[in-house]
Amino acid sequence: MTATVNGTAAGGAVQGLWNRQLNHYPATRNRMWYLSIVVAATIVLYYELYIGGSVAPKILTGYGMTFPFYVYISVVGNAVGAFGSLLAGLGDRWGRANLTAYGLVITALLALFGIPNAGDKWTFAVLSVIIGLVEGVILVATPALVRDFSPQLGRASAMGFWTLGPVIGSLVVAVVSTNTVNHLGAWQDQYIICGIAGLVVGVIALFGLRELSPQLRDQLMVSLHDRALIEAKARGINPEQAMGKSPWRQMMRLDVVGSAFAISVFLLIYYAAVGFFTIYFTSLYGFSLSKANSIGNWFWAFDAAMLIITGIISDRFRVRKPFMVVGGIGAIVMTIIFLNLGTKTSYATIVVVISILAAFLAVAYAPWMASFTETVEKHNPALIATGLAVWGWIIRVVVALSALILPLVVSSMTPLVTYGSTVSAYATQYAPEIAFAQAHPTVVADAQKVPPSVIATATAIPPTVTATAAKIPASVIATATTYSTQLVNAQKFQPELAVIQANPVLFTKLQADPTNKTLQAQAVTAAGGGAKGAAVLATIAANQAAIAGVIAAGPQLQTVAPYAADLQTIAPYSAQLKTIAPYSAELTAMAPYSAQLTALSKVPAGVFPYLTAHGASVQQAAANAPGQWKIWWWVCVGGEILFLPFIFVMTGRWSPRKAKEDADAHEAAVRRELDALTQEA
Repeated sequence: MTATVNGTAAGGAVQGLWNRQLNHYPATRNRMWYLSIVVAATIVLYYELYIGGSVAPKILTGYGMTFPFYVYISVVGNAVGAFGSLLAGLGDRWGRANLTAYGLVITALLALFGIPNAGDKWTFAVLSVIIGLVEGVILVATPALVRDFSPQLGRASAMGFWTLGPVIGSLVVAVVSTNTVNHLGAWQDQYIICGIAGLVVGVIALFGLRELSPQLRDQLMVSLHDRALIEAKARGINPEQAMGKSPWRQMMRLDVVGSAFAISVFLLIYYAAVGFFTIYFTSLYGFSLSKANSIGNWFWAFDAAMLIITGIISDRFRVRKPFMVVGGIGAIVMTIIFLNLGTKTSYATIVVVISILAAFLAVAYAPWMASFTETVEKHNPALIATGLAVWGWIIRVVVALSALILPLVVSSMTPLVTYGSTVSAYATQYAPEIAFAQAHPTVVADAQKVPPSVIATATAIPPTVTATAAKIPASVIATATTYSTQLVNAQKFQPELAVIQANPVLFTKLQADPTNKTLQAQAVTAAGGGAKGAAVLATIAANQAAIAGVIAAGPQLQTVAPYAADLQTIAPYSAQLKTIAPYSAELTAMAPYSAQLTALSKVPAGVFPYLTAHGASVQQAAANAPGQWKIWWWVCVGGEILFLPFIFVMTGRWSPRKAKEDADAHEAAVRRELDALTQEA
């Protein structure tokens, strides 16, 4: 005999991994356990789906990926996810639990092992799209499970908890990345963390998640008091007959399709928050990646809290529509306030505005989810998964289209995301050098003309030598260079030259008759007489050519004479001065800015070309971005406005008093039907 647990055939652990149906409505404790698994599954799935947004700038840089390419991954992922949602509509036949449990394990393995090891952007894209496909399936399967385990009078609370999935998933992304992205560094670590969390929850779901049998879930359950009647009637229900003919056609109604579209466009602001808030706040407001993610902490925290609070209050008053109206109008007002915030708005002000905006979104969304499932139940309670598949398909198509259109509207994001961070980093790190280059373009141009070796040579020459050389006319330096030998000889034979210059006629005669003893004796006497005079005369005789050269260059040497001392100072550096001479004008212009030019020379070679290539486009994009984003936020306001009229086509009361009367009438009808069944038995 096969044992049973909560009405589930337990034919062994392996069979339990596939056969998950409950043949009796579970007790409250077990029901809370299953709902907890569903909520945890939804949270971790959206954590895996949204983790890329927290490190998007690093992913773009790591793969050399453009912003449009990154956006198109989201477009394709959501498009594929839309058809995954349609596939999940078969959950009315196949059940929901297996789709959820096995889908979780698949996405966890992809996040843990697949994406961190993706070698290029295409592999990353394909794996991300697969996660989007599975998410589309679970998007339908999990709310169907929540509906199955929650009667209508507790539906808003249950859906509030289910809606925590995407919200807390986003909050977990923001909290984890805020506290780890600066410490771990590599963006792949964020996927590894969420992959581990996903695998833990996936294993729990694999072994612990159950679902109602088709006979139970195909009935309308208003309150827990209906349990006995539903189980009694389940024996006579044929699931195929309950679904009826053409399930998809049964859902093609204004209150199903129209309201699904309305909530999809209402959440345009939410999709932007998930995918682009990090990029928006880093590029427009200059916040760090960690600080931008911390803004998301507040958004998602307020959203999560209000989902629960609104769901409980909605169930207490038994109405949905008034909450949807309040949430819709509040979201419109707060989105308009948000789109008018300037780029100089403080962090605290932004946090307050988006927190209130998130609260109003939650006030509308939790009751809407409850009302939508109740609207589908009104048409056929056996087609919950089919109705949710219609909603899932529409919302994924809207997300894909919004992701496709947004870069066209906010075209500034491409240069800002692709080049903005690098341009900003360069502009901050090398701000003094960039400012100097912009203020003194001529000096920088002169510096670029001078070879580095010449600058090094000029730097090695003592400043006093350079200053002395600057005082000497170029013509004097040229003459001194031409007659350098004569200058040396003039210094060397100074006594001899003095004697010759004092007795020019005598020495002219002696030069003409060098053997004349009388002239020689006169020359010795003129040179000082005795041994001294004889030595001077001997020196003159031995160096006639050198001395004659000095005498011949006399006029030229006269022009050099006033600068003799200065020329002696610069003489040891004559070779270096000759090297730098062709660049004297540029070096003179550069001299007052030597410290700045030295700092400028240490800037890496690629910085200024990068700034030249992309700086202007980034500056223009930064100027255009606020206006372009404002256009998109107005589109979001339009979606929120469109949401309001479709509230009126959904099922449910406006008045809590009339809703209570309906509940009391239903209770009486259930009692009568149970009494009739008892009498028949």
